[in-house]
Amino acid sequence: MTDTPRRAAINDAAVVWSVPTEELAAKLPVSPLIIIMHGYGSHENDLISLAPLLPEGTVAASLRAPLLAPYPIENGFSWFTITEPGNPRISGLDDAAASVIDWLDRVEQTYGTPPSVSGLGFSQGGAMAVHLMRTAPERFATAVNLSGFIVSGQVHGDRAMAELRRPVFWGRDVADPIITSDAVERTQEWLPSHSDLTAKLYPGIHHGVSQEEITDVAAFLSEHLFGRVSPVSTTDD
Repeated sequence: MTDTPRRAAINDAAVVWSVPTEELAAKLPVSPLIIIMHGYGSHENDLISLAPLLPEGTVAASLRAPLLAPYPIENGFSWFTITEPGNPRISGLDDAAASVIDWLDRVEQTYGTPPSVSGLGFSQGGAMAVHLMRTAPERFATAVNLSGFIVSGQVHGDRAMAELRRPVFWGRDVADPIITSDAVERTQEWLPSHSDLTAKLYPGIHHGVSQEEITDVAAFLSEHLFGRVSPVSTTDD
């Protein structure tokens, strides 16, 4: 008899929070939680710099992806293995999403349940933000996909996601040299039928993030998490 392989877990000790951990028990039950997920070959200290730019009253947690990046990138991690560019195996995203949800369960058991949970990620992390919602649409209030995509294939929560139509923000540059055209076309076709989509283009950011985009993300989250309406730039997809 062989043992079933265990999926890689989120390292709790590597999570970087936007508030001191000793304050989480008081703040998390009354503050929307935003799970931040970095891109391929990066780490948990990368995107936490965005936390001060997110809406006041939120708590952010930046996670380290559970896999070592297979290429020689020092201190680099990945959420799933790159196979076909722009279309990784869905099983890899399923495993990573399950690991994040396991981590979320531990957080809620320790500190309490936040009023809402959102995923925000860049590139691979952007794909993860949407995949978390595809996996457990009832559990995630919004998703922010920065220069990312959605993977092909069926996820058990897709039908419920189409019915719930959660708000999703997708920001990118048409000149992004990393995300393939097939991945973009797939995402353009899938997201409008499964979410309340805000899609915006940011010329010149290539495979990156701009101040204008993060300002729009903050306005998007303010509206959908707190009901605060803020001005948003008019560069639409």
